[in-house]
Amino acid sequence: MEELIAELGAAFLCAQLNISPAPRQDHADYLANWIKVLSNDVKAIFWASARASEAVAYLNDLQNNSTAQPLRNVPIPNPGGNQPDTI
Repeated sequence: MEELIAELGAAFLCAQLNISPAPRQDHADYLANWIKVLSNDVKAIFWASARASEAVAYLNDLQNNSTAQPLRNVPIPNPGGNQPDTI
């Protein structure tokens, strides 16, 4: 799930910074694979998007020299495992 959060965060930052208006094919293919994986859990994409948004806000706070607080440990759903990971 960490990879999806990172990919979404990168997409959010690129959009925010107007780096590229068009997705790269390798990123689109990577996300298409995640869509297949997440089809069994319709809430997972929203959860990952929220975590990516938090990460982007944290980076923005660091850039603005504010008193950014470290991201909290958040359990990451682990569809195939017993214990969730954390970020």
